[in-house]
Amino acid sequence: MSDNNRERKTSQANQELRTITLPELMVDVRADLLEVGIKAGLAVMAEMFAEDVDAICGSRYRHEKLRKASRWGTTGGEVVLGGRKVRVKRPRVRSDTHEVALPTYEHFKDSDPLTKRVLEQVLLGVSARHYERSLESNGSCLRVRGVSKSAVSRRFLMATAERIAEWMNKSLDGLDIVALFMDGIRVGDHMVVAAIGIDADGRKHALGIWEGATENSAVCQALVDNLLSRGLRVDKLMLFVIDGAKALTKVIRQTFGKNAAIQRCQRHKMENVKSHLPKGLQMLVSLEMRRAYQSDDVNKARGILKGLICRLEDAHPGATASLREGLEETLTVIALRLPKALRRSLQTTNIVESGMSIVRDVSRHVKRWRSGKMVLRWAATGFMEAEKRFRRINGYQEIPRLVAALTRSDDACRSKRKRDLDKSKAA
Repeated sequence: MSDNNRERKTSQANQELRTITLPELMVDVRADLLEVGIKAGLAVMAEMFAEDVDAICGSRYRHEKLRKASRWGTTGGEVVLGGRKVRVKRPRVRSDTHEVALPTYEHFKDSDPLTKRVLEQVLLGVSARHYERSLESNGSCLRVRGVSKSAVSRRFLMATAERIAEWMNKSLDGLDIVALFMDGIRVGDHMVVAAIGIDADGRKHALGIWEGATENSAVCQALVDNLLSRGLRVDKLMLFVIDGAKALTKVIRQTFGKNAAIQRCQRHKMENVKSHLPKGLQMLVSLEMRRAYQSDDVNKARGILKGLICRLEDAHPGATASLREGLEETLTVIALRLPKALRRSLQTTNIVESGMSIVRDVSRHVKRWRSGKMVLRWAATGFMEAEKRFRRINGYQEIPRLVAALTRSDDACRSKRKRDLDKSKAA
């Protein structure tokens, strides 16, 4: 064989060696490092157990008169490691009357980190059946527990029950809420009514939810009563942005009376009107309604909508009735003369819809809604997760103008009531 052919074959062999074995080598090294790291961690934990025993019992084989406890062999135990429960051998220590706990073991067996890990994984969209696969590899050196579908589901239920109870009882005393968004969203066969508040700094707060079969007065009243019992202020005029459900309007009027300025969601109103029209007219009517809602003059906006009613009245009475119903309440933020950026944030219930999109995201692996309690659990978990991502509303710098406008409106209402009262007395 010539020298040139021999060099060519050697070069090809070296090239194949580099391209084929390097990825395989990296996989093997990574797996080995994970297993070595886990073994090293368990070895350090065992050393810490031994140090605890020495601190409680003194050094082995040394006679100490003041010794209060003695070594008592070893037994099996479990610690939380890498999102799973791991079987370990731990030492036992006993006094004359009882077994003495080892501080290190008590710390590592605490299930709170495991519960937190399960909750984080589920909120990221990992299903209970795939939880184990989402964890780091542990090699084959460990006996593990707590990663089965049923174990993960139980831990998720336990974690969410505690969080929901805390959230639904959280005090609202310290919040200066100037606008309250309320909307109902269907989940399976159930209706969830949610409330999100905007404070004087423009920050959003998920205040609470309530579940029922429909968006009826009882469900809406239960949610409002819950907010009031937790300290929601009712001594000043507040803007309520709602989806237009008659039950919500009724409850707000009955509960807050003159202290409620209601803004009906313009997007819901447009969708409702369009549902009564043929497709050929829907775009034209939507453009006309949008022109009204974008106007800075409430009289001009009202004129555009009333003109639309006149044109549709004979041919499409259903659309006309929908447009006429609650017309003034769709123009509240225009009547308050708010800046456009802030007005856009307050003219629809998109804020609640945005929170509900997080609920749909975290519950996307749920195939069947078994009960209202299950719906409430996932909806509450989703809204609590959404609250972490909340930012201040667009136009938050102009919130003082909203407060001033509400105050002027409140003063005007008080003056009108006083004049009416004086007239009745004079009569």
